[in-house]
Amino acid sequence: MKRMFLAFAMASLCLTLFGAGVVVNAVLNPLLNTNLRRCSYDVNVENQIAVVTVREVFFNQYNSPIAPRYYYPLPDGASATQLRWFWNGIWMEANVSASGGGGSGVNQLPYNYQTYLGPHPLKFDFNTSLLPSDNLSIELTYVQLLPYAYGNVDLLLRNNSTQISYASIQTQALDLTLHSVRTITGFQLLSHTGADVGNDGHTATIHYHAFNQIPNLDYQVRYALSAEELGLWAMSTMITSPPDTYGHGFFSFIAEPDPSNITQVINKVFTLIIDRSGSMYGNKMQQAKSAASYIVNHLNDEDRFNLVSFATDVTSLWTGHQQNTPANVSQALSWINGLTATGLTNISGAFSTAVPQFDTASDSTANIIIFLTDGQATTGITNTQQLVNHVDNLVNQTETGVFLFNFGIGNDVNRQLLTLLATHHSGLATFLGDSNLNQVLTDFYNSIQNPVMLNPTFTVSPPDAVAEVYPQPLPNLYLGKQMIVSGRYSQPQTASITFSGQAYNQQVTYQYPIYLTEDSVATFSFLPKLWAKQKIEKLLVDYYLLDPNSSAALELKQEIISISVAYGVICVFTEFSGGTGTDEDIQPTPAAQIKLLGNFPNPFGRGTSIRFNVLADLKGPALIKIYNVKGELVKVLAVNVRGKGVHELFWDGTDQLGKLLTSGTYCYTISCGSTVLAGKMTLLK
Repeated sequence: MKRMFLAFAMASLCLTLFGAGVVVNAVLNPLLNTNLRRCSYDVNVENQIAVVTVREVFFNQYNSPIAPRYYYPLPDGASATQLRWFWNGIWMEANVSASGGGGSGVNQLPYNYQTYLGPHPLKFDFNTSLLPSDNLSIELTYVQLLPYAYGNVDLLLRNNSTQISYASIQTQALDLTLHSVRTITGFQLLSHTGADVGNDGHTATIHYHAFNQIPNLDYQVRYALSAEELGLWAMSTMITSPPDTYGHGFFSFIAEPDPSNITQVINKVFTLIIDRSGSMYGNKMQQAKSAASYIVNHLNDEDRFNLVSFATDVTSLWTGHQQNTPANVSQALSWINGLTATGLTNISGAFSTAVPQFDTASDSTANIIIFLTDGQATTGITNTQQLVNHVDNLVNQTETGVFLFNFGIGNDVNRQLLTLLATHHSGLATFLGDSNLNQVLTDFYNSIQNPVMLNPTFTVSPPDAVAEVYPQPLPNLYLGKQMIVSGRYSQPQTASITFSGQAYNQQVTYQYPIYLTEDSVATFSFLPKLWAKQKIEKLLVDYYLLDPNSSAALELKQEIISISVAYGVICVFTEFSGGTGTDEDIQPTPAAQIKLLGNFPNPFGRGTSIRFNVLADLKGPALIKIYNVKGELVKVLAVNVRGKGVHELFWDGTDQLGKLLTSGTYCYTISCGSTVLAGKMTLLK
């Protein structure tokens, strides 16, 4: 592999390299396709917690160097934990630091890039330049809690890049290993044929390789777990030097209590709020109507229900909740079928209509709102905190508990608003793409029809066995769903975990033993990062409740940043930056022959001196090539090197014909012996 060199931001051409991730030049202008050589996934799953490593090799096929910027479309709920790249013969590893506030820059990309990368892509600017014909090897690792429903677990890995390129690549690969305490009853790679798939009941594997093909399919893996083995599965490990004082032990457990001893059916008072603003036009509107029809057709006999739709105006099917009768169902289905997408997004008006209708409900029923939207509030109350306060006040005035479940569709949703509303009202906020709305909503509705445990509490015996347990508060638990909990401990021991809550207006309790190990368990090395991820998620909710300029919010923000940096888990306030080298899995490389000393003055007006230090006994010419922001070569300078020492060349700001160049940023490379370095400078007239 060829060397890569010190960073410089240059070139208005946007050199684009495609894979599961995307590499562009840091200056975004006309897009030029280039080559992805290889894209492979290495996945380890422990009881529905996936540690995913994607390795990609990009290639600069053009005649100009670029300053590479990497984007990766992280799946919702995933947290990046490591980013490495191969540079100058060694693996460089990015640091985690507070975000510089520069944004991701995705909105500068064409629309097809923005939709491909999704609402929260990872971004990294390399402190290297990619020279012509150079390869760039990138390795990104993230941790993800895999979605689970009714014993089925799904894993989706991005591999289809045809939205932005139809080029074939040399190698595509997926190597996945799954370990599960619960018996694996089914295991499939749904998206690709020709894979080597194995499953012995507790360990399953997939090995898939393809050569010289277009990456036109995402990897879709699904596995099924035994429905006869419900309960609690725990993982724990000890580490040597935690970056805090909560204890050396980290644990996580997955709980799915067996609801078979509960047979009573709960009655619901239910409202579905449907966004029909203009941005819902097309496939999103059709899926929303299909999901609403499914829910109406699957109500329990004693349920009462209503439907509200909103755009600029707000429409309610009835003035209050109606009984589940054939006539009412028929009327509701006809109403749903007539919905069309047009107008603005009046979220406050929708809740002003829907919530007061629960005045006649009681706490003996499950009072549920499912809120479906794809955008920001554009009319009515548009300020996020004011909207939250408005909905809170409406619910408080009904004097009845309401469970609020929010579904955000597409990339332009107000995630903060939906998260806060769900948190305040014992619900969940789910963010999903345009294509899977119908399935997600119907699966969700099937689960909330029969809650296993509402308002659960968590106790441990002995009481001081664990600390710092997240999430807080524990989410409601519904049929076919799970709860994933992480925490800390100081002393290895066997403890007792007790869950208590309500289901069908009766008290339920589940108790499980949990062993907190004294060992450092290599297969559970991800647990510290998982714990940090869940704590950060809790603190972010607390942060969103505050004025972001208040002292309390600023303190919380700093705490979130500190945890993110200490545990190497990227969050909204942090990013990958810089890089340090390791010599892992590589052969020794020769020592550098020259060292760049930069140019002075910089910025400059009448000229600048470019300096470098020769560290080896070299003899012969050293070339300095100067480029403008378009990547065009404008000047070549040369000096004869005769051994070790500092050398410098003066540039007067002119091109090869002696014409004075215009003000702007210029980049240069220095080539001497077997080493090439690069830098940037600014000419100001």
